[in-house]
Amino acid sequence: MNFDGIDHLELYVGDLDAAAELFCAGFGFRVTCRSVPESGQPHGRESLLLEQGRILLVLTRPGSDTDEVADFLAVHGDGIKDVAFRTPDAVAAFEEAVRRGASVVHEPRVYEGPHGRLVRATVASPVGDLVHSFIQRETPVADFWPGRFPLREVPTASTPLVAVDHLALCLLPGSLQETVDAYARLLGFHESHEENVETRYGGMTSKVVQDASGRVCFAMMAPMPGKRPGQIDHFLANHRGAGVQHLAFLSEDILAAVDLLRARRVPLLDSPRGYHDALPARVGTLAEDLSALRAGHVLVDREGETGYLLQVFTRSVHDRGTLFFELIQRKQAHGFGTANIRALYQSVEQEMMRQERPAAECG
Repeated sequence: MNFDGIDHLELYVGDLDAAAELFCAGFGFRVTCRSVPESGQPHGRESLLLEQGRILLVLTRPGSDTDEVADFLAVHGDGIKDVAFRTPDAVAAFEEAVRRGASVVHEPRVYEGPHGRLVRATVASPVGDLVHSFIQRETPVADFWPGRFPLREVPTASTPLVAVDHLALCLLPGSLQETVDAYARLLGFHESHEENVETRYGGMTSKVVQDASGRVCFAMMAPMPGKRPGQIDHFLANHRGAGVQHLAFLSEDILAAVDLLRARRVPLLDSPRGYHDALPARVGTLAEDLSALRAGHVLVDREGETGYLLQVFTRSVHDRGTLFFELIQRKQAHGFGTANIRALYQSVEQEMMRQERPAAECG
């Protein structure tokens, strides 16, 4: 299986303009294209293409109450439906995945325009209602989807977010290893990291899978047996099944990005109490000022003698409190913040307790 990274992500949303406002006003994306039913959208759907750096997001609303998009929203609410992979041969990737046992969602189809063509085929993911499309592009970059989206002006301005770094998936209890095995069998992914986290209240088991190029990466998490229900159980209950819990954007200057998100009123998760007091002893000297990291609630993890990464997480603004976002900056680091997974888990627990406290006090 030969992938060149993530081509785009498609989110199903109930309110197209409100969803676009979140990404544009909050994260600095630009709407560069609108696809309407008259341009070939199936079932009367309407979509927006959002761009920033190398990130392409497609937001799609249903065209009718009987559309499968409406069915997805009724079960899960707004969320990521398709993680599409770019490949030099979509038909070969599709046929190989099906030969290995993947379920067919859409057979290969060619979309042609005045400047070239695009080939797309789709299979089911091993995770809930998620799917994976294989995208073969033989068009200029401005022709995102020939015949479906009109040609657009490609943004060239500098941006705080440059690419999709990884996605985090919440899985049903007991399904972690079988899901890792399914991605290996169906798509040729390999396991690269493993981490088990246990806190005072909850716990989780976690594994990371990547494609051969390392450009496609999923961090998978499942609840730890015998623990009190925590953030993963919260996601599974409100999302009504397994799915994408958070999307991580790669940044080249996370402190500047954090300042921008704050100015745009994007709510960030607080770091655990005492986290930054212990940071110098754990990670040593950093190029960033400790007070700036503390003020921005930025987490740090050291890799080897020279490498480290910085991470910050948003609170969920989803109606169901499910999907949220991460910003990550890598400085010669290739991991996923192993030492911060516990800190993230604690941060989300703190947020859950903060949200539950007013209701309890009112009772």
